[in-house]
Amino acid sequence: MEFDFLTPLETDLVIDIKRLSSQQLGQKVVFHTQEAFPDVTQIDIAIIGVPENRGAQSYVALEDLSEVRMQLYRLFPGNWNKIIADMGDINPGNSPEDTYYALRKVVSKLLKNKVIPIIIGGSQDLTYAVYRGYDDLEQMVNLVAIDNRFDFGKQDDSIPALAYLSKMIVEEPTNLFNYSNVGYQTYYNSQEEIDLIEKLYFDAYRLGDVSAQVALAEPVFRDADLVSLDMTSVKSSDSGNFIDFQPNGFNGKEICALARYAGISDKVSAFGIFNHQATAQEAPLMAQIIWYFMEGVNFRSNEYPFGSREHYLKYIVPFENEEIVFYKSNKTDRWWIEVPFFSNIHNKLHKNTLLPCTHDDYLAACNQEFPERWWKAQRKSIL
Repeated sequence: MEFDFLTPLETDLVIDIKRLSSQQLGQKVVFHTQEAFPDVTQIDIAIIGVPENRGAQSYVALEDLSEVRMQLYRLFPGNWNKIIADMGDINPGNSPEDTYYALRKVVSKLLKNKVIPIIIGGSQDLTYAVYRGYDDLEQMVNLVAIDNRFDFGKQDDSIPALAYLSKMIVEEPTNLFNYSNVGYQTYYNSQEEIDLIEKLYFDAYRLGDVSAQVALAEPVFRDADLVSLDMTSVKSSDSGNFIDFQPNGFNGKEICALARYAGISDKVSAFGIFNHQATAQEAPLMAQIIWYFMEGVNFRSNEYPFGSREHYLKYIVPFENEEIVFYKSNKTDRWWIEVPFFSNIHNKLHKNTLLPCTHDDYLAACNQEFPERWWKAQRKSIL
């Protein structure tokens, strides 16, 4: 019943895709057509278009997503083993809330079937609907947003895409455990918003810091459940977005690297690309972002939380009156830090958990420098 909200791809688009060579991605994807619907039990990744743009700051009617799809399906896949389906579009309802409801139901059904949805939007307020898709899973959710703004606007804001994060924090059920922003630009965010990020023990990484060392963001994605990518975080000279002009932002190479980090994370279970301005110039980069995310998914290492700790080296660092425990994977050389469980107080985690970190975090702890993310994780777990 949930999939009744999905409309099939246009017949002419399917015909064009089928004309591609047998080696291109379009020949290796299962499509929702007028005649057939993909078997959700037989797929790993589901592409869903949501041409709902009414919540955008610069409203542009989003007719369809055919150009993005054609650019994507013209690309050549790597040595991939995941089965990909294009499940068509969720067309805008009578109101944005109708679209949210449909998207939430579809995402929830896919998550229950262990299928990773890739949502192509549409304004970024759709992130809220994807987040609500986790409600039935009864789990805390970590959100990572690649965005130049925090989107902490008032809930009654006339531009929902600038206020969706406030809804996540305020509205029940409050399943948001952590929010991380990658690439914010200070002049787009008020000091009150920056202070609120600190007060809630959320994480934020400035554009300049991430651009100088893109690998800094890898552990952030490793701990994410949902990743929301705002196309306005990319500078217009690289994205082709000249409707909502952005003089600064990530370049094409950096945004694709971040998408691959999101894909290769064993924990990420939903990925969305939002604020598409419906221009043909923007479609090639969007297609490559999706390609890199799928590339990452195909090369996941199935480490924590799915692997056994027997495959890790354990490092104990004496620190003031306690010990900080690190783990290093024998398989990928990636690092984690243990966040302890305090049984004598209310704790959202209910057990010791591992927080992704870097080798530099371990070296800093050896020099008696307190790991900031570890401290924030402890504070969030007892709030």
